[in-house]
Amino acid sequence: MSTTAVAPLTIEDAEVLVGAARRAAEAADVTVSVTVLDAGGHLLAFRRDDRAVLISGETSTRKAYTALQLNSPTADLVDAVQPGGLFHTLPTALDRPLLFIAGGVPVHRDGRLIGAIGVGGGAPEQDHGFATAAVRALA
Repeated sequence: MSTTAVAPLTIEDAEVLVGAARRAAEAADVTVSVTVLDAGGHLLAFRRDDRAVLISGETSTRKAYTALQLNSPTADLVDAVQPGGLFHTLPTALDRPLLFIAGGVPVHRDGRLIGAIGVGGGAPEQDHGFATAAVRALA
């Protein structure tokens, strides 16, 4: 049985993701924090503008973690945690609590999960757009 190796998310990739998200946010005149995690949930990059609200850093990290753990954009998971949703009873006793607010996006290479980006500080729809723009810039 042969397996195909997939290149991991690198520091250079993380810099591309952070830069693209930052530029998208600046173009919209929004101040954000950006977190990039590798496939193991380890912090590869983090950026918080001095003007950003302090909690935006924790928010971006939890969004990235949620997108990584569930391998799905957090924007697609909002309805799943509502009463009657798929994850309504999902336990939160994980390493860090999950956050079901738009702005977390998994990063794939060759169809495999290699990490995630989280953006916090703008409106959820804006954060999702900034994160999505960053992932497109990496492709």
